[in-house]
Amino acid sequence: MTTDPQSGTNVQEIAAGIFRINTPVPLPDGSPFSFNQYLVVDDQPLLFHSGPRQLFAMVSQAIASVMPLERLRYVGLSHVEADECGALNLFLAAAPEAVPLCGSLAGMLSIGDMADRAPRTLADREELVLGGHTMRWFDTPHLPHGWECGLMMDTQTRTFLCGDLFTQPGSGKKAVVDTDILGPSEAFRHQMDYYAHAPQTAAMLAGLAQQEPRTLACMHGSAWQGDGASLLRQLSDAVSAAP
Repeated sequence: MTTDPQSGTNVQEIAAGIFRINTPVPLPDGSPFSFNQYLVVDDQPLLFHSGPRQLFAMVSQAIASVMPLERLRYVGLSHVEADECGALNLFLAAAPEAVPLCGSLAGMLSIGDMADRAPRTLADREELVLGGHTMRWFDTPHLPHGWECGLMMDTQTRTFLCGDLFTQPGSGKKAVVDTDILGPSEAFRHQMDYYAHAPQTAAMLAGLAQQEPRTLACMHGSAWQGDGASLLRQLSDAVSAAP
């Protein structure tokens, strides 16, 4: 459903109770790109990624098409970047009971100071029950970038909120696909490599593959459904082979 015709912002359910909010945004050279946020609707709703400040009006309108904005309880982020948490404080102002949700390191290094409310921090493999969904946190330092980086998965639907992993070019017009996203994401990475290539990258990807996700909720481009474990192992091989 398109919620803002001018920007093209749209919202669609990609798993039970989990909605992708997508806004097409051109890159500086004019090529198509997109920003996604993921809304987990539950007793204690979670928004993962706030989007940049400039997208707050469009993203909040999309949320309001699904549930009252003020019901938000958590605004989560993988790491500190504008598209992850640029509009964080705007959402905290709009949802009086919401708090930031991040890894322990992000809370200590940045969010504890930057955010207008103290964050709820999660340790590696810690779980947070939202109601019908239980979110499991994974510390992923430098994967793909950022010392404080972390990702999370809904253990009920096995939806992996995978942040900047599998970033795809284009507008992300299709909310969910089952076709190849590794090829396009790797082609995009080779143009502008945003991976830290840390010594533990392959091991972290292997650990994430063990969670056997069924839906990959990508921050840029389409979400993907299928054998997530296999795709994460293929990504590990591709990154490990990089010169």
